[in-house]
Amino acid sequence: MPEVSPKPVGDLSLHQAAELLGVHYMTAYRYVRLGLLVADKSGSTWRVRRDDVELFRAGDATNDGAAAAGRRRVRWDERLEARLIAGDGSGAWSVIEAALAAGREPAGIYLDVIAPAMSSMGARWALGEIDVATEHRASVIATRLVGRLGPRFARRGQTRGGVVIGAPAGEMHALPVALLADLLRGAGWDVSDLGANVPAESFATIASTTERLCAMGVSVSNPEWLDAAAATIGILRRQLPGVPIMVGGHAVGSPASASALGADAWAGDGKGAIDVLDRLGRGEVGGFDGSRLDVVDVGIAH
Repeated sequence: MPEVSPKPVGDLSLHQAAELLGVHYMTAYRYVRLGLLVADKSGSTWRVRRDDVELFRAGDATNDGAAAAGRRRVRWDERLEARLIAGDGSGAWSVIEAALAAGREPAGIYLDVIAPAMSSMGARWALGEIDVATEHRASVIATRLVGRLGPRFARRGQTRGGVVIGAPAGEMHALPVALLADLLRGAGWDVSDLGANVPAESFATIASTTERLCAMGVSVSNPEWLDAAAATIGILRRQLPGVPIMVGGHAVGSPASASALGADAWAGDGKGAIDVLDRLGRGEVGGFDGSRLDVVDVGIAH
C-alpha cells in the first residue's frame, strides 16, 4: 500500500474553539458530535483547526446546529464519514438526526449521506488511506444506522407486488442490499431482502415462493463475483421464466455490463431501481407478462 501522510491535528483545543465561538464547551462538543464542526480526536482530547472554526463562524451557526445547517449547504456525507472513521457510533447517529432535523428525508439520507460516505471510505481503503479494520468497523456502524432508519420506510396498505433482492454467492456486501430494500419498501413494494452471499438455488427457492412476484434484483459490489452473479441470473431465468431481473452495484457500471450478465435492466443506484420498477409496472419497457425486456438505463452510474 502507498505511504499515507498523517492527518494534521488541529491547533486548538475544544475549549479554545468554544471560546472563539462564544459558546459553552458542551455546545461546541455538541457541534462536533452532530458533525457540524470538524474536529479530530488526539488521544482523549478533541483538536480543532482554526480554519474550521472560522468556516463554522462564517456559516452563521446558532446554538441550534441542525437549524443552522439547514440554512446552508451541508455535506452531511462528509460529516458522517468522519464519525464512521472515528468509530463513533453515537456521533454518527447524531449526524443523521441533525440531517433529518435540517429537512432531509430518510430516502435522501440513504442516497445522499450513507451511500456516498461508504463509497468514499471504500475508495480511501483502496488507496491505502484507511485500513480494512476501520472500513469494517464503519460498515457495522452504518448497518446499525440503517437498522434504526428502516422502520421509517414502512408503508401501510396493499403493496405493489413482491420483489426479491440479494447478492450472489461469494459477494459479502450486504449493506447495499439493505439500503435498496428499504428504499423499495418506501416506494410501496413488498421486499424480501436476502442479504449477502446467497446461493443461486436458494435465491430461486425464495423467489419461487414469493407471492405476487414482480421482479428480482442482484447486487454485485466486487468484480470478483460477476461470474457468480451471471450464474445466479441464469438459474433465476430458467426457474422463473418471464420474471424481470435487474442488476446493479459498484461492479456493474452500465447497461452493457448488465446485459452481459443476462439481466433485463440496470440500476445505478436505489433511485434507479425504483425507476426501473415504476417503468416495468407501467409497461414502458415490457411488462410482467413473460416477455424478454430490453436492458434499460435509468440509473446514475457510480
